[in-house]
Formats: sequence, C-alpha cells, structure tokens
Amino acid sequence: MREEPAGDFNYEQTGNTYSSIRQPEPRFTSLIRSAFGDAKSLLNVGAGAGSYEPDDMEVTAVEPSESMRLQRPTHLVTAIDAIAEDLPFPDDSFDASLASITIHQWRDLHQGLSEIRRVTIGPVVILTFEPLALGKFWLSEYAPELMKHECGRMPNFDVIKNSLSGSFEAMAVPIPFECVDGFAEAFFGRPEAFLDEKVRNQQSAWGFISHEAQVASIARLQRALEDGSWDEKHGALRKQSEYFGGLSLIVSKP
Repeated sequence: MREEPAGDFNYEQTGNTYSSIRQPEPRFTSLIRSAFGDAKSLLNVGAGAGSYEPDDMEVTAVEPSESMRLQRPTHLVTAIDAIAEDLPFPDDSFDASLASITIHQWRDLHQGLSEIRRVTIGPVVILTFEPLALGKFWLSEYAPELMKHECGRMPNFDVIKNSLSGSFEAMAVPIPFECVDGFAEAFFGRPEAFLDEKVRNQQSAWGFISHEAQVASIARLQRALEDGSWDEKHGALRKQSEYFGGLSLIVSKP
C-alpha cells in the first residue's frame, strides 16, 4: 500500500466496497468498445475494479490503489501498481488506451495524458465529465459545496485536447435511468439514493467537503423529498428514460 494516494482521493480508506455501487453500465461498455475500433491490445489507466475493460482485447491494466486492485474480478488481468504520470512501458506499446472516470483525480493531467499518448499507437478513449454541464445537475441546489468542488476537479476539454496530439472528438453520453455505475448523475431520477451513505461513500466528491457540509446537504435534500418540493421542480426526471448531463466520451486519434 502506498504511503500517500497517487491521486487526489484516498481509495484505501473508503473504496473497499466501490465495486458494489460502481458497476459497469452496459450502454457505456458498448459505446467505449466501439471507440477502440479494430485495436487488439488495450491499456486501461486508472483501471480501478475493471469497469469497461473489454473481454475480446488483450488488456493491460494500471491501478495505483491496492484496495481497488483487490476488487478486480478474477477473470480480469491483475492490475499493475503504477501511475498515469509514469507509465512503465516503451513507446507505442498498445493499439489503444482507456481512462474511465479517472483523469480528474490525477496529480498532473498533462503529464498523464502525454504518457498515455506516448505508449499508444491508436485511439485514446476517455470517459469523463464536462464541468459546465455537470454544474447544471440538480444536486447543486442541495449540495452546493460538493458540486462546486466537483466541477472544479473536472478538467476543461481544451486542456485535455492540448495534452493529446491528433484529432479530438467529444460527445455527450446519455445516462440511462437505471444506470448501474453509481456516480452522481446516474441517480438523476432517483434522488433518494443520495440519502444512502453507502452510495455517497463511493462517490469521491463527498470526501472533499466537511462532515458538517455533508450533513447539511443531505438534510436539505431529505426535506425537499419529504415536503414534495424536489418533485415539484424535478419530478419529471423520475419518468425520463435517459439524461444528458456532464458525462462525455472523448476519442483522440493520432
């Protein structure tokens, strides 16, 4: 176990049940796999518990958190203990690379993306959140400190583009109502989920605000659910099959 976390959040403290809440969403899996095209080998950086690793490619996984590495299913490859900013591979080692909901946690984004491009022959695929769109999520009304910090963590897409050479395409990803990857926007129409501490513990954003701010945020949301004001403002989301928010897929090719 590292003395200090490799990124901005310590998954050794609360991440031991991450995979129970953060599971791969099949619609995202399909979209990501399509972005790899005919690539045969894949590097997954910040691989976590293995979400979105295709089973028909030769995968190499990099994950600095021991807690996350231990949660990887037995059918997946063992993850290498390394960081994005210092990948232990020669140039052009992989046909494609993936960074799934991870780049906002890296200590040096430019260095990490430069390293990924260095070792990747073909497409670099990134699943992340566009900060301005994410800031419009209704949770900002009830947990403003949390969402302000979370949006501040998300890199501007121009910064990502400038760190990757070649073409750059970013598309908004529709989030299905029953999304099983439990990031904040996944519960766009299921607000009661945020009252569950187990859910919040697997959303790293909650770890960056004080205990008092967390308690106040949840109390505001709970009151709004009990008095019906949440449903007055946002109740239509309960019947919406999908939601376009901040979740985005970036594909960069040389």
